[in-house]
Parts: sequence; C-alpha cells; structure tokens
Amino acid sequence: MSQTATTTVAADAKRSDSVGDDFARVSATFSGNVDNPFPIYRERRANMPVMVGDIVTEFGSVTFTTMQKPRPVYTLFRYHDVMSVLKDAKNFSSGFLMETGMASFMDGFALTAMDGDAHRQARGLLQPCFAPDVLKNWRLNRIQPVIREEFVAPLVSRGKAELVADMALMFPIRVIYDLMGFPNEPESLSKFASAALRILGGISPDPEAKKAAMVAAKELYDSTLKIVQARRAAGLDGDDLISRLIRSSFEGSSLTDHQITMFTRMLLPAAAETTTRTFSTLMTLLLERPELLERIRADRSLISKAIDESVRYEPVATFKVREVQNDSVFQGIAIPKGSLLSLCVASANRDDEVFEDGDTFNIDRTTRMAFGFGFGPHMCVGLFIAKAEIEVALNAMLDMMPDLRFDPDYPRPVIRGIQLRGPEAVHVVWTPQ
Repeated sequence: MSQTATTTVAADAKRSDSVGDDFARVSATFSGNVDNPFPIYRERRANMPVMVGDIVTEFGSVTFTTMQKPRPVYTLFRYHDVMSVLKDAKNFSSGFLMETGMASFMDGFALTAMDGDAHRQARGLLQPCFAPDVLKNWRLNRIQPVIREEFVAPLVSRGKAELVADMALMFPIRVIYDLMGFPNEPESLSKFASAALRILGGISPDPEAKKAAMVAAKELYDSTLKIVQARRAAGLDGDDLISRLIRSSFEGSSLTDHQITMFTRMLLPAAAETTTRTFSTLMTLLLERPELLERIRADRSLISKAIDESVRYEPVATFKVREVQNDSVFQGIAIPKGSLLSLCVASANRDDEVFEDGDTFNIDRTTRMAFGFGFGPHMCVGLFIAKAEIEVALNAMLDMMPDLRFDPDYPRPVIRGIQLRGPEAVHVVWTPQ
C-alpha cells in the first residue's frame, strides 16, 4: 500500500464518530464526581491509611468491588501497603477478576486475572514475544512509520490540532493493529477500536452497556480468530505478534489458537485506553510547563523520564483490586480472609514517605518504582510497547511542530476521572511548516 493510501486509511479511521463516542462513554463510566481527589488521598494517607469500605463508591464511580457477592472491602492508601499486596500474589489474589469485571469477557485467558503457576506459564509463553530485540525492530519498522507518517506528518501544515481526537484516540490501536499484522483497512480498524472500547464499558451497571460489551467481545474474538487461523496456515516465519505467539514455546507448551485470540483481544482494549490517556495526560502536563517542554525538545533523553514521572504523578488506572487469601493486618487493622482490597495506586504514587514532595511533577526526581503500569507478577506485559509509542509520538511532534503550545481559543484541558484519568481534549497550535 502506498504512503498516500496508508495515510488515507488512518485519516478515515480517525474521523470515525463512533470511536469518539465510545471513548466518551467509557470516560463517563469511570469519571466519578470529584475531578481532583489528591487532597483527599493526602489526608487519608496521614489519618486513615486503611479505610473500611471502597472509597471509589464515595466518589460515585463504578468499581469491581461492588460487582462481587457482599463481603468486607478495605481501601489502602500508603505506598508500602500497596506494594506489599501487589508483589504477593499468593496471599492477595486477582483470580476473582475472572468472574467479574473486564476479565470476565476474556474467557479464561486474562493475565490480570491469573495467579500462581497458570500465570507463570502464560507469561513464559508471552514474554519472549516482547523481548528487547523484538521491540527495537518493531519500533524502527512499525511503530515509528505508523505514528510519524500517518498521524503527525498530516497535521503539520494545519498549525493546530486536538490531540485526543486527531492523534491519541487512534494511534495506539493502529500500532497494535499493525504489530499483529492485521489487514490495513479503515473500516476494520475503526470497528476494532470501537469494539475494544465497548468491552471496557462492560463493568458499567447499565445492562445495555454490559450487553454491548458481550457483543463486542464476541465480534473481536470471531474476527481475530480467523486471522490467527490464517496466519498459522500460512507459515510461522512472520515478524508480527501473532506469528511470534504461534511460534512461542515454554516448558514444552505452546499457545492454542484460542489462547492467542484471547490474548490479542485483551491487548486491544488496553491499547485503546491506557496509551491514549497516558499520552494525552503527558502532553497536558508538559504544555502546562512550556520551559520543561523546551528543555525536553533540546534533550530528547529526558522523554523517558517525563513519561515515567507522568505515570507516577497522574496514573491512568488509579485503583487495583485484590482478594485476601489469608487473614492479614495493615496498619493495625485486621482484615479477614475473603475480603477485597481496593489499592489506591494514585495515592501510593504520591506518598511523601517514598516520593519527596510527591504532589509536584518533577522529571528530575530519583527514580523509584511507581505503580502506573502495575507491579510485581502483574506488571503490564505491554509496558514497553506503550512507552515506545509515546516516545515516538512526542519525538515526532517536537521534530515537526515548533513552538507547540495550548490553543488560546479553547479552555485548558483538565485531567479528571476517578478510575481512568485523563483529559477529554487537548487543543494545541504551532507555527505551520
């Protein structure tokens, strides 16, 4: 396909109103009634580090804990408490997620809802497909051409853009689409993006949203399975993710077509949400600090640090939930077996006992492990793809868009959302080249 045709494919897909509508519905589902919960989190860390109940419900947002049979729920706010839970999958399990939440749409193969040997086996099969040499090749030959040529370059002559609608909403799903080796067709791309977002809306209490999520999950499964089966029949020497998954083996085991389909289907909603919001949030934070943006323009080695600090300061996924497998104690509070723990990642990431002046965005801080992309056994398997996409996108914008700044004709973006945080729109201008 020619560059012009490819650019048209991406542009057509980006104009899909249905994808934007689905994104807005997901945002509304998880928005809650408080835009800035961080002062509340600071107070809880100091005075109530373990709260009886799930604070998410106080904020008016849906939560995995209310989708379970009635049982005790506790919220943890401090960094070391959250870390001790996330690194101990034996005593604090995520397996219950398979019966509810997004994992329930994944039919038995969702890494986030696996524990123990099953999780170790699955990661052993998947991890080699994301090895450093593989990612380096993908970045050069797939990620960079897609983002620079299909999303950034077509905007340059305009001198203005809305970064969520014009870039962030579609480039992550387009990259994953390319990495999987899917056919580059605008209608299919838009369909996949919309379906991925509808799956995320499945934890809404709205029965119609649940029904739409189930239909979307089935559509994605059927479409992806056909591609997996065709790829296996065609041979195993491809560089795309599906071909690599077919070739993968670990301790004498390999992945079935069903498992490959389930995993790739799981990646699509993650790409449609996490990378989109992380990029939009990063751009908001940098544009709010023009001197920092220009410093990064002059020294691109700072981009990685800026991404890490953005994920600490404003994580997209702000809570994680675990089931207590044995009676436990946190901060003197007894928590019985069978309880659920709502882990406030957004609070832990600003704990001053770990991050000096945690409420300040500072890319020069000494690196400490934050929880934006998970932690321990359930560290996000697509972390390095997401970071590569964001690095490529920001580099391309700094290369092609001088004096990038907020558009004065629009309100400044606000990062909001209780469970999924990010700005709704980021309007920018620059001097056209």
